[in-house]
Amino acid sequence: MNERERADAVYEILLSRQGEQWVQPRIERTQKLLDYLDNPQRTYRVVHVTGTNGKTSTSRIIESLIRAHGLRTGLFTSPHLERFTERILIDGEPVSDEALVAAWDEIAPFIDLVDAELTASGDAELTFFELLTVLAFVVCADAPVDVLVLEVGMGGLWDSTNTADGDVAVFAPIDLDHAARLGDTIEQIATVKAGIIKDGAAVVSARQAPSAEAVLRGQAGRRDATFAIEGDQFALQQSALAVGGQLISVRGLAAEYADLYLPLYGSHQGFNAALAIAAVEALIGGGRQPIAADVLVEGLSSVTSPGRLQLIGTEPTVLVDAAHNPHGARALAQALGESFDFDEWALVIGVLSDKDADGIVLALSEVATAFFVTAPDSDRATDADALADLLEARELPAAVFPELESAAEAARTWASSAPRRAVIITGSVVLAGEAITLSVDNEWKAGSGA
Repeated sequence: MNERERADAVYEILLSRQGEQWVQPRIERTQKLLDYLDNPQRTYRVVHVTGTNGKTSTSRIIESLIRAHGLRTGLFTSPHLERFTERILIDGEPVSDEALVAAWDEIAPFIDLVDAELTASGDAELTFFELLTVLAFVVCADAPVDVLVLEVGMGGLWDSTNTADGDVAVFAPIDLDHAARLGDTIEQIATVKAGIIKDGAAVVSARQAPSAEAVLRGQAGRRDATFAIEGDQFALQQSALAVGGQLISVRGLAAEYADLYLPLYGSHQGFNAALAIAAVEALIGGGRQPIAADVLVEGLSSVTSPGRLQLIGTEPTVLVDAAHNPHGARALAQALGESFDFDEWALVIGVLSDKDADGIVLALSEVATAFFVTAPDSDRATDADALADLLEARELPAAVFPELESAAEAARTWASSAPRRAVIITGSVVLAGEAITLSVDNEWKAGSGA
């Protein structure tokens, strides 16, 4: 068995566990396993990122900026688009199969011990995400990295990632999502997310609803943490469309930075970049040391955010975006109008059953002309006919397809039949990953087969 096969076998073991969506407020179970491993998560500095939307993009920008300082970085995000090694990056690249297998071999002897302790006390065994989090911590310790940028899986307080102590706690915009687990008000959700604030940490937050801001400020005060929020201590001052992305000007914690090129589309990504800059200022120099101009240029210009307004097809233009809740769908709809010069959009959409499909449809129906409905390849997918019913209830006729490939081909044919038309595929991270794979396999980009 080669290293890739061994790494894929590790993933199969993880998949045999309670699934990624199975969560309980049980952080101490992850800590049991980490204690056996001598707490690898305490061997490097940590930037801990939570929020409802923009976590992954913000995390990727933070990581790129830190790496541009000459520091060795780890990045842990979820979920993945194509292969699970995308979730653990070392110096900006997916963890090697060899390093992943080596880390798993360190962990494996202790899993049975912890599982036995848990079952003896009537608790469930370690889950997919708990084990993946520990795996990421060990990979980063073995590398070794200087800084780990750590994206919360869900919530914050009891998320398995919260076994690490973040030097900086970063809050992307907080909105309603995962209400069944986190609470049905923004205040309740913010309370869970505020649990990542540790004693003496630096807190950096996007602009929030007043109820969320009050929760974050209160928790920062109780933890003797510094608090900086967009609009007060830092801000996105300007953004303008540029080829392949945008030019932004940011007022940071320590300095002003003008005319920075960010190769990402959408004003929301400009706000994510401002948040990331403030987070890196807080980490390196305590918010008082400006980021050097060459470091900032290098860090921002090399940023990528796969599955976020990513161009995956030309002739016709096809974009993919992982928007999977109403907040993300609204940001996507705004970005399509701001950043692209098309008259009509075909919407290819598939949503998971635990998401607010009606809210997603409402946001995207404002910009789309033609609707192609399918289901992600997941046992949690919303039935395509039920999703089409939501569109038709708004008097928006939708064509239903059993799988993404046929839906995408129909949408691409529609877009090719008239000028100034394009396709957006969205509604689920799972669907976005399928679309990226499909686009490569079928050579949707002109010249990709050369």
